[in-house]
Amino acid sequence: MSPDSMQRWCERILAPAADDRVSLQQFLADIPSLDALADLPSGTPVVIRGDVDAKPGKTVGDGDIRLRSMKETLDYGRQRGWKQIVFGHIGRDPTATLEKVAARLGEILGAPVPLVKGWLNETVNRTQDAAGKEKVEVVDVSIDDDAAATIAAAAPGSVLMLENTRQYEIERVLWKAKPADLAKLAPPLAKLADEFRAKVAKHYVNEALSAGSLDASTLVAPAAMDRAVLGAYVRQQFAEPMIDCLKADLVVFSGLKTDKLDDLEAIISRGRVRWVFAAGSLAMALSKAQALLDGGQFSIGKQEDPQYAKEGFYVSPERVEQARRMIAKGRTQGIAFVLPVDFRLQDGRVSDTIGSGDQQFDIGPKSSALFAQKVDEFIAASQGNSAVAFHNGVFGFVECKEQNFAEGTKAFMKDLKRMKDAGIRVYIGGGEGGKALDDYGHADWVTHVFTAGGTVLNALGSEPVPYLVALRMAAARGK
Repeated sequence: MSPDSMQRWCERILAPAADDRVSLQQFLADIPSLDALADLPSGTPVVIRGDVDAKPGKTVGDGDIRLRSMKETLDYGRQRGWKQIVFGHIGRDPTATLEKVAARLGEILGAPVPLVKGWLNETVNRTQDAAGKEKVEVVDVSIDDDAAATIAAAAPGSVLMLENTRQYEIERVLWKAKPADLAKLAPPLAKLADEFRAKVAKHYVNEALSAGSLDASTLVAPAAMDRAVLGAYVRQQFAEPMIDCLKADLVVFSGLKTDKLDDLEAIISRGRVRWVFAAGSLAMALSKAQALLDGGQFSIGKQEDPQYAKEGFYVSPERVEQARRMIAKGRTQGIAFVLPVDFRLQDGRVSDTIGSGDQQFDIGPKSSALFAQKVDEFIAASQGNSAVAFHNGVFGFVECKEQNFAEGTKAFMKDLKRMKDAGIRVYIGGGEGGKALDDYGHADWVTHVFTAGGTVLNALGSEPVPYLVALRMAAARGK
């Protein structure tokens, strides 16, 4: 890969061209399947973008659904004697390790999965701008020679795992990049792609449904590969439940991260959704925006206090304005926004309002009753129709066991069951939503549980999933 070709590659990732805005069905038609690699002989190295962002519990089956989703593809490669090198990340902490993940994957496969540490060398310049903020520039990268030797020496049929990709600066350079930044970023990214090809593998499989972020290795490694394909599980998920989920009439958005507003805005722009239920920080932004739109006021307490601007729960004025636009547009499209009307605060109190020093940690009982009533209305309106609902995230701070911050989430699991029992196809995003179903309901209360809610949100919106764009470009390049 030359820097120029990598720049053009990344421009299409960050700002997909008209040719990249095709249907999900067309992406699947254009991207080869795992069987396209069936002719690879034993001993061939194959790099696997794996769904390794997992938190394994004490036994197999506990917290490792993403790892288990990879088994069919990894078994396919092991049966053919490939040397499979799995890579990916765990969370956003660059110091986090995949040690437990590699060990659990070994348990699932019934064979050891060695973890290869220190596999990438990078040269980084660190400077400070006038405001004292650190600026990081990746100058050069290379796959470590010892890591490359370990891969080369691996026996046919073995599976190895590279340590957390996000420990390296190069992995994160595209997260906030703009097209204007790519001229400077392209040389080390081109080098990264070429190093993967030269020292890891020439064939690439994406078996990570959740890999929706702009991680460099996920998106640029396919550019230098002889062949890049979709794994068995990811293809099946896109081809069947994901395509059905695109028909969602009702979406439930919740959680701490206000950047999900971008996904919701894209979903509203598609013009299909008619009901939006919201909780968490997203509901705070929408509730304040709705009040302002109607000429009123609504306090969201600490979440709008600028002194907490660096906290993950902070809702900026820009996000409130974005929410205002969304509600205004949604009203013209006949979308019903269902928002909380009471809140369980940080000390366990339930209140209809949020004081300046307070923070909502869950929806209150009035909100649960309202949500149940609106679900009844949706069920009634859907009789005779082929309706679809998608739920993502949790409503409150469910991790806090000392307080009842899981009550809202727990109550809504029963609403999901009522929709399914009424003939509505109900889908849940992975991660927190899937765990909530495990904790407070049963798998048969919904139609399907995805292993990656963020990727579903991406697919439901107006922008294509980045790794599908990359794999489609790789397929076209290989023709």
